[in-house]
Amino acid sequence: MRAAALEALLTEKGLVSPEFIDSIVAAYVNDIGPMNGAKVVARAWVDREYRQRLLADGTAAIAELGFGGPEGEHMVVVENTPEVHNVVVCTLCSCYPWPVLGLPPNWYKSPPYRARMVREPRNVLAEMGLDLPESVRIQVWDSSAEIRYLVLPERPRGTDGMSQEELAALVTRDAMIGVARP
Repeated sequence: MRAAALEALLTEKGLVSPEFIDSIVAAYVNDIGPMNGAKVVARAWVDREYRQRLLADGTAAIAELGFGGPEGEHMVVVENTPEVHNVVVCTLCSCYPWPVLGLPPNWYKSPPYRARMVREPRNVLAEMGLDLPESVRIQVWDSSAEIRYLVLPERPRGTDGMSQEELAALVTRDAMIGVARP
């Protein structure tokens, strides 16, 4: 309601046009969003050399697919394995890799998520529906204005015959933050 009121006020005062606002929304729906990160993940799942480049220099490898820019200048990609599960948080504010994940979810910006994920990640993940075995170590990565993280989830079993596009459809924003699995 606040966003609609603000949009109406800005439009009424002639500061922005409805077309401008529509173009911004369309950009986040069609050009900027988790579908970009899903393409990165799917490519890493099918192309071993790309995966190696992605893990060595996330920013450059992501740029190979045409994604980057503000909020994505310094990307580090961390890989989930059967032994280690990675999860991302920004304890100071809500630093987030917009070019590959789009708009951050409200819970990512919430003080309880930011504080609790560092102190009790296993409990927070369980509350979000991700129960990990005690044998899996959880690594929490703290995003900042200097470095933003993207989780490379484990490729789901039984997906060997799937195309890159089909694999990308399995990848969610939450899996690339580390609070879910594909």
